[in-house]
Amino acid sequence: MKAVVLAGGYATRLWPITRHRPKMMLPVGDTTVIDRIFAELEADDRIEEVFVSTNEAFADEFEAYIAKSEFEKLTLSVEDTTEEDEKFGVVGALGQLVDREGVADDLVVVAGDNLIGFDIAEFVDFFERTDGAALAAYDVGTKEKATSYGVIDVDGERVRALEEKPDDPPSTLVSIACYAFPEDALRFHEYLDDGNNPDEPGWYIKWLVEHDEVFAFSFDEPWFDIGTPESYLEAVAWALDGGSLVADDAELVDSEVGANVHVMSGARVVDSTLENSVVFPNATVRNCELHDSIVDEETHLEDVDLGGALVGAHTKLSNGET
Repeated sequence: MKAVVLAGGYATRLWPITRHRPKMMLPVGDTTVIDRIFAELEADDRIEEVFVSTNEAFADEFEAYIAKSEFEKLTLSVEDTTEEDEKFGVVGALGQLVDREGVADDLVVVAGDNLIGFDIAEFVDFFERTDGAALAAYDVGTKEKATSYGVIDVDGERVRALEEKPDDPPSTLVSIACYAFPEDALRFHEYLDDGNNPDEPGWYIKWLVEHDEVFAFSFDEPWFDIGTPESYLEAVAWALDGGSLVADDAELVDSEVGANVHVMSGARVVDSTLENSVVFPNATVRNCELHDSIVDEETHLEDVDLGGALVGAHTKLSNGET
């Protein structure tokens, strides 16, 4: 069995924080989003190789990461794209990868920006028990939230239908970007050759349901789809559980660090109040109030109050002027 971790998105909704950084490498507590996935796949002896699917823009960063990593299963697989408007879409990228890497095995596919509370090994157990493709399913609780996802209709464990981002969802049970395909369900080219949507994987699952058996692994553990500043900070809050994480070499001077705050290595916080915020390495925050904000590395903030802000790397902001 092989696995693919999807890491090719440009995360424009998190810019400038992710303008030059893959969003799946954002820190969540004492690790990163993608490290959590890699660690689980590494620990599962059924997974022989893990392809890290990314674009040319982030290829060097992932290549350096893999070279330093203690994970032994990782193989970099690079799409031929450098900009958002050049993307093949997830299904197109998967079809390319299967050809490029000669994949002829059962395949687990996980989005690298998914922070999932369940054990991926349990999902693989479920897949091996069923006779078909599998997806992980989560009840988002409201139909308003469900409109952003692929909404599924199930009969027991079997998926009867999937509707991608419906205006009027029939339920609140959605498919998340965690899939397992038997080798004979790797029908990406057949799907694409029929002129189907190459972007969201939900469209492929919808098509597959109409052509094959698909089963739903329902879970109740926490799940975060890290695509917006709000969802990223929610994931950080979950990991910190109301506490704070301050690097040993960060400096706090006459400052109040509230709930769900991560201050990273080399950062300096002076005469400031922080709540529900992330401060990246070597940033300086002086005489400020920050809440629900993300401050990138090498940034200097002084005498400002910020709420819900994304401050890019190397920014200097004082008294409301850049």
